[in-house]
Amino acid sequence: MRTEKKHRLGQLRHWRIRKKIMGTKERPRMSVCFSNENIHVQFIDDATGATLASASTVHKAMPNRDKLAANVNSAKTIGAKAAEAAQSKGIKQVVFDRGTARFHGKVKALADAAREAGLKF
Repeated sequence: MRTEKKHRLGQLRHWRIRKKIMGTKERPRMSVCFSNENIHVQFIDDATGATLASASTVHKAMPNRDKLAANVNSAKTIGAKAAEAAQSKGIKQVVFDRGTARFHGKVKALADAAREAGLKF
């Protein structure tokens, strides 16, 4: 498949998801972004446009951050740390925003780890 076509399909998928979900202060949107090297998770209140909590493979507080990458094992670690960061801010329920990614592999591992750590989707 051509790169342009793949990018366009991802963009359409992202728009389709974003028109259905909205984060609030009580139930923020858990936005997940995978680059080629890193994983970023943010808990966003869309009503005010504020980020309530976040976790990433590049955060200074992340142990062994030089060994983390954008793979399934790191996704499990980041999912657990993201849930811990959210619970420290009083967040118990979230709306999951997978962005342009399909729900399998890294995305599924991150979501399952966050669920096991106590977040409700």
